[in-house]
Amino acid sequence: MNAPRMRVGVCGRKFPGAERLGPEGVLAATGRLGHAGVFFRQITDMSPDLDPGRLADLRARANADGLYLEAGLGKVNPYNISEETAVRDLGDGDHLLGMTRMIEAAAAVGITELWADTANYQRHSWGLHAVDRFRTDVTWNEQLAAIERYLKFLAPVLRAHGCRVNLETHEEITTHEVVALVEAVGPDAVGVTLDLANVVVRGEDPVAAARRVAPYTHQTHMRDVVLAFTDAGMERQIRACGDGVIDFAAVLDALAAHRAGGPPLNLTIENTMARDWNGIPLHDPRWQAAHPDLPMSDVLELVRLCDLSEERMRAGKAPGLDAYYPEPPTEDWALDFIRRSADHLTTLQTAPQPTEATATPAQKEPS
Repeated sequence: MNAPRMRVGVCGRKFPGAERLGPEGVLAATGRLGHAGVFFRQITDMSPDLDPGRLADLRARANADGLYLEAGLGKVNPYNISEETAVRDLGDGDHLLGMTRMIEAAAAVGITELWADTANYQRHSWGLHAVDRFRTDVTWNEQLAAIERYLKFLAPVLRAHGCRVNLETHEEITTHEVVALVEAVGPDAVGVTLDLANVVVRGEDPVAAARRVAPYTHQTHMRDVVLAFTDAGMERQIRACGDGVIDFAAVLDALAAHRAGGPPLNLTIENTMARDWNGIPLHDPRWQAAHPDLPMSDVLELVRLCDLSEERMRAGKAPGLDAYYPEPPTEDWALDFIRRSADHLTTLQTAPQPTEATATPAQKEPS
């Protein structure tokens, strides 16, 4: 690795039993299980009213166990921030003020890298319109312009508190678009939360996507995927890291190359409890027209990964789409999902790294 060893932690919102445990219980369980830290999707998951005493106590608990502590804000797209009424409540009806108060509360306890997303994935039954990218009441370009304006409103607050908002590579946005937003507002105020399982929904090759955003990546969601062909194109299913077809060795190397001299990057495992799938309708002309920045090389690599996924499932080397998740889902199974992911990511960091002379073509950076 080219940087300090990356730390592997968990998602506080999706951690098995999180609602029952509360943030204090999630931190305790994380330390007991030997994971390195917790990412809370929104800082309000730690304290709904941003109580400074409770936030300080959670920070002290994390510090006592040597755990990293990360948090997030919410949506930064003016066309769907109305979906998060809790943020407006924090600002007495003013969403920007609510976000400001969340930033201030996070900074007060030393949380300076803050997650955000740009839209949402809605109901699967809506088909193409499940993704806000395909709304017809407002174009995606209009949404991107509004996101940029909103981030520029937020940037002075972020800079004043030494914070950065990291946009997730979510299901609706391409890595090219995320990078454009970062560069438009400034990488001191805006960065990236890399979620590799999402980039495939936009037709992107996970390794190529990681390389695009690596210079700006400050938070992560770690999940693997398998792919299967459908009449419309492909289907994505989430799996534990190492149980799918993402080349995490190449991904971690790309990320490490941009961490030299800086703090270690936190790798947050985002587990899931049940079959998690999304369609990738490559054959739909509307979908194709909505991806003008998608390189053909990415699509071809995704097709290769889909072939590989189906070959492994046919050969019995990987469970089929209907066999991977238990019914009903159990907390023990989800804890094992996290453990397997952590073991895989940790092993990759401790394994000997190939030299230029011995690396396979797939392991070498493209010229």
